[in-house]
Amino acid sequence: MTHRSTGGHLMCLDMFQGGGSAVIDMENMDDTSGSSFEDMGEIHQRLKDEEENPEQDPEPAPEPDQDFLKEFKGQLGRQVADEVWEAGKRQASKAFNLYANIDILRPYFDVEPGQVRTRLLESLIPVRMVSFPQKIAGELYGPLMLVFTLVAILLQGMKTSNTQIIGGTLMGTAIGTCFGYWLCMSGLVYFLAYLVNAQITMLQTLALLGYGLFGHCIVLFVTYNIHFHFLFFFLWLLVGGLSTLRMVLVLVSRTVGQTPRLVLCGSVAALHLLFLLYLHFSYHSIVQGLMETLENGNNLEPMQRVARDVSQLDSTCDTEDRTLTEPAPLTAPSHQRI
Repeated sequence: MTHRSTGGHLMCLDMFQGGGSAVIDMENMDDTSGSSFEDMGEIHQRLKDEEENPEQDPEPAPEPDQDFLKEFKGQLGRQVADEVWEAGKRQASKAFNLYANIDILRPYFDVEPGQVRTRLLESLIPVRMVSFPQKIAGELYGPLMLVFTLVAILLQGMKTSNTQIIGGTLMGTAIGTCFGYWLCMSGLVYFLAYLVNAQITMLQTLALLGYGLFGHCIVLFVTYNIHFHFLFFFLWLLVGGLSTLRMVLVLVSRTVGQTPRLVLCGSVAALHLLFLLYLHFSYHSIVQGLMETLENGNNLEPMQRVARDVSQLDSTCDTEDRTLTEPAPLTAPSHQRI
């Protein structure tokens, strides 16, 4: 039997179990121990809920290493895609600015008329010193004007020689011939210079060969108006030879070795002088013949189908077969005839 005092200080418990008794002093115990009944109720309720709704097995949590790798791969892929896009964008904008901005061509045409006149005269004066590289003009205004001048001289020569050309093809042919020689010859010389290790750039090659056409312009302008072959050959050797010699000596000063010099300079001299001969003797006739061939080819009537009589064709074939199969008649010699 248990007794509890009204003051909450002492509790006496008399237990008569085999003649023993026990007294519990409650002063040294925690006053909040009375809440243990509430805790027991909560625990009992929780256990009851667990019995009614058993928990399902929790899903295994993903490993942190796998999540890190997936996130890292995603970020790396996005970063690479962004870098590729930015690089392509920069290249496209650079190409657009290169072809759209006309100022990039200004340094190649920024030249005074006095400088062009001086360089035209110097193109006919061979250099004396070949022990060090000679200076080459790095502009294209003078060479371009000389090419257009050569086109005009060819047109004038074709007009004075009464060359009959279809309208609209005269100027196109002259422009194609002059610009084709200038660009193709410059490319060939630059390729040979690269093979023999000559110190010259493509821009310098274009300028050198462009100013070299000044001698061609002088010779053709004079000989198209004064038709003497002797005069042409004289000017070809004098003016054309001086212009070619100037180019050859400049290339010699920028090339090392006897064999490379011979290959490069010999090719340039031969092609340059032969082109002048072609323009004087063969250009008009070749162009005129080519244009006449094209004109005749365009005027040809298209082939038409002709109706044939099948029975007549069969009879003709039978007659030819009989003629081939019948033996030829034998004739006696003339001394046996009566």
